[in-house]
Amino acid sequence: MTPENLYEMLQKVQEPKGYFFNKDKEWVLNILKDLLINKERYGYMSCPCRLAAGDREKDRDIMCPCLYREADVKEYGSCYCNLYVSRQWNDGKIKNQYVPERRPPEKMSF
Repeated sequence: MTPENLYEMLQKVQEPKGYFFNKDKEWVLNILKDLLINKERYGYMSCPCRLAAGDREKDRDIMCPCLYREADVKEYGSCYCNLYVSRQWNDGKIKNQYVPERRPPEKMSF
């Protein structure tokens, strides 16, 4: 699978749910490429913006789309990686700001 194929597939599934890809397509394709690398490396698409343990159960919360995406997009208009955003974020109707890490520190220690 290529990042472009993944883009088309995910776009069809996520947009009806209200999650849009960042309008910076180059950024999105780089993140999707990294997701595919993680899928090859670990067997699942863990968030490339976070350090994965390489254990499906330990990383369940950061498998894309991560457990934190909904709250991040609701509060900031974007997920932690800026991969998934709201329509308002893409349209410049809300400020594009830093999204703090929601993952608890104990989940990040291996």
